[in-house]
Amino acid sequence: MSAWERFWRGNSAQFESGSAATNSIELTKRHPTVSLSKQGAASGNLRVNLSWQMRTSDIEGRSRQNGRLLRHPFKLFQPDVVQGHTQGVVNVDLDLGCMYELVDGAKGVVQPLGNFLGDLNGPPFVKLSGDDRFGSASGETVYINLDHREAIKRLLVFVYIYDETPAFDRTHAKVTLYPSSGPRIEIDLDERAPQARSCAVVTIENVKGELTVRREVKFVYGFQAELDRLYGWGLQWGRGYKSTAEQRR
Repeated sequence: MSAWERFWRGNSAQFESGSAATNSIELTKRHPTVSLSKQGAASGNLRVNLSWQMRTSDIEGRSRQNGRLLRHPFKLFQPDVVQGHTQGVVNVDLDLGCMYELVDGAKGVVQPLGNFLGDLNGPPFVKLSGDDRFGSASGETVYINLDHREAIKRLLVFVYIYDETPAFDRTHAKVTLYPSSGPRIEIDLDERAPQARSCAVVTIENVKGELTVRREVKFVYGFQAELDRLYGWGLQWGRGYKSTAEQRR
């Protein structure tokens, strides 16, 4: 991470919440879980947001960039994202989805593909706000109605690359959970998995009335069906496109 990125991320966090140190929890390998119940945040609508920025390949960009910096030294003071736009920007369409299993045994998926947008006030109590195809500042958001937490057994929030271009290593992707109260919860998709097409990001489980969020960040080379097998969901998957109402493999 560049000095500019460290400066910008630190200050942007302050602009969003007033104090990055006290108003956010970062889930990591060393500290992978947090209890929403113990935080007093197991009610209301839990907002789950995916955001990302497209950038060029580290391999492709650096060698060319070094030569340009010698010819144009003032470019050294541009942030990496600005420099990236002067190179061939990677066109990546990241999608946010959520597999659900309810206490009554109902299972399914909420995702842009197939227009499975869910329902916030009825089963599965999970709803997708829409499909962001360009990595805008607002990203994509899933809402989870925790006022019906007694009906939810487990949820798996995942991200996949729609256009089949494996480029997780060329995006700055982050999933952030915003409970109705208490600090936001951040999960960076920062592990290098250049050939991966999907990533299990976080699970939310209801165990004896306690809602627990666990960091997963497990990259796979397939799509939803492979994540399904990894977590034992048992859904039936078929090939689909965003222009149809079918599910993807």
